[in-house]
This record gives sequence, structure tokens and C-alpha cells, in this order.
Amino acid sequence: MPDVSDDARVVAVQRLYDALAAGDRAGIDALLHQDFVGHAAEGLPLNMGGRHAGAEAMCANLWWQIGRHFTARAIPSDFQVLGDGRLMVIGRYVGAARRTGHQLDAEFIHLVEFAADGRISTLHQLTDTAAWHAALDAPAALETIDYHVDAGLATLCLNRPDERNAIDLRVAQETCEVARRIAGDDTVRAVLICGEGPALSVGGDIGFFRDGGREHFGDLFVEMTTPFHDAFAILSGLDVPIVTAAHGAVAGGGLGYVYAGDVVIAAEGTRFVTAFAGLGVSGDGGGTWHLPRLIGARRAAAAYLRNTPISADEALEWGMINEIVPADRLRQRAADVARDLAKGPTRAFATMRRLLRESWHRDLPSQLLAETQGLKATGDTRDAAAAITAFAAKTTPEFTGR
Repeated sequence: MPDVSDDARVVAVQRLYDALAAGDRAGIDALLHQDFVGHAAEGLPLNMGGRHAGAEAMCANLWWQIGRHFTARAIPSDFQVLGDGRLMVIGRYVGAARRTGHQLDAEFIHLVEFAADGRISTLHQLTDTAAWHAALDAPAALETIDYHVDAGLATLCLNRPDERNAIDLRVAQETCEVARRIAGDDTVRAVLICGEGPALSVGGDIGFFRDGGREHFGDLFVEMTTPFHDAFAILSGLDVPIVTAAHGAVAGGGLGYVYAGDVVIAAEGTRFVTAFAGLGVSGDGGGTWHLPRLIGARRAAAAYLRNTPISADEALEWGMINEIVPADRLRQRAADVARDLAKGPTRAFATMRRLLRESWHRDLPSQLLAETQGLKATGDTRDAAAAITAFAAKTTPEFTGR
């Protein structure tokens, strides 16, 4: 039996769970012995079950597969040190399948063995494999969003035209479900966000808020914004560009669909208004983060505190949108731009999005280093090789996203 204390065993396994949740490969490597072997439950989907010899195989064939297809975390509830020195951990995997949005709640038992140096040498995983399969099953029908993927272009179209695409709990939940489907679909190379009817979205559905005769709305707003904000966090982290087509009165939380776009095209006459002050609430959809960065702190303050509407012309001049087109050309123009992006260098786009997103949190030397690392990663792609060859030959490259 290795000379490792019971407390040290528990700490090591908890640290492994934390490292897995954070995607911390260096942390995982530090915890696993060089001769580590993992045994995943037979019958897991995506060929994840079976024996995985070494940290590299365990990460590639099980843990990273879980990360690609699920938002899941191992939550232990009981640790028991067995007489032979192994640690038995009982708990649950909790999360959701990225493609379907279906919840995952699967029991597990982990039997963990340790080397003499205290690192983990073997992990046997037992789990409810049926729960994993169920989470990956075909998604439930969408009621408020028209979603489809065609030739690499994913279209998220709000489809409550009679309510001007007002946001109720169902819209919030389905926005999150669609975002998860996009994130889990390797065929998607660009996203188009648009809306049926007279407006992209007028924000919160006041009629829905009033249903049930509530006196206080705080708990309802938490219930709605939790999936709604999860959706925008997922969209922000996608590896593909997003185009938003804005029209009509775009208000309140509906502005979140505008903020989600890398490229925003607006119809003539579009008006953007936060509208929150008129309802006595502080706002959602990420506006307090995005709007000051897009149009400046003073203009954003006026938009929030005074409910000052922003016209399409002002939005273009201030950098909130990229282009204005006639209303009857909006959908086609936005789709054309999105299709062009879907034909582009997907891996490079992914790195560009990440660099732009993370630039807010770095100083210049750190950003320059990240750019060098990004060039290394994208420079090794087939797309880069093909494009450089095509440039030299004065031909147009065809990007494959590899």
C-alpha cells in the first residue's frame, strides 16, 4: 500500500475534478502518475468507454470528449478509503449535452488507486451510461425559434412575430438550447441571428411578466436570465463568426442578440433602446458590458439612465453596427455576409474571436504574446498553407476549416 494519507487521497481526487472542470491540462498532468491507466464504463456514448492507457489517451478519448459534447461536472458526495488503499468516490455527473441542451444527471462511482509518490495511478469509472445516451438524444421541438443548419450556416431566427419576438421564459430557454446545439455541431462555420415579424426583439414580454398576478418579479427574472445569459456566454465563446440582422424596435434584453454579433447589419429606420429605466429595472443581455465598449461610457449612460433611443444612423456612426440597408434587403444581405464567412478560414476566425474577446483583460505585452501563439496555431493549418500557395499563384483559396 502506498504511503499516502487518507486526506491526501481525497485532496488529490478533488483537485483532479477541479482541473477537469477548468480544462487545466497542466493541473491534470501534475496529478496523474506517468504510468496512469483509466478504465471508463463500457457502453458510454461516443466510444468513450474502455481502457485508456496514459494521461494523453484519457484526456483525448474520455475527458476532452466529455468537454466537447457536454457541459458536465463531477460532483462527489462521499469519499471512502477501502482496506486495500483505494479511494472510492460516489457522486453525480451534472450538466447538459451541448447539442441538444438536454440535462445530464448520471450517478458515478470512481475507484482510484495511488502510486507511492501520491499521484493517481489508476481510475476505474462506473456510471449510468443510459443517462449519458439520453442527454444526447434528438432535441425537443422548438416553439419560439426557427433553427436550421444549411451548408455550414446555422440560422437562429426568433419566431414570435405577433409578439414582436418579445422574450418570455421559453424564448430564454430555447435561445440557450440553440446556442448549445451550435456549440456542439462541428459542421457549423457561421451563425446568422434574425427575427420574423416587425422587429428583431422588443425585449421582455410584459404580458408574460404579469401572468400569475405576481407582486414581485425578482425571482422570475433570475429564472429567465440564467439560461438567457448562459446562451450569450456560449455564443461569445464559439469558434465561428456571428452575423446579426437587426430591424424594427430592438429593445431591452433583445439588444443581447445585437451584442452577440461580430457583424451587425441593420435595416433603415431601426431604433435601439435599452428601455429598462422605464420599467424600473437595471437591465440584462450583457448591455452594461457591451454598450460602453461599443459607443462610449457617456452615450451608454444616457441610453440607460435616460432611455435615450439610438437611431440606425447613430448606431453606425458610433460603431454599434456595421452597415445599414433597405428593410426589404436586410435578411438577404445578412445571409450573404454570413455565407461568405462560412466559406472562410474557420480556425483563423476562432482565434481572431478569442484574441478580440480576451484583449479587454490583457496588457499589450500579453496580447502580443497571445498573437504570436495564435499565429503558430493558425499557421500550421491546412487553410493557411493553401491560402499562401494561392496568393503566390494569384488564385482564390478555398478554405476547409482545417
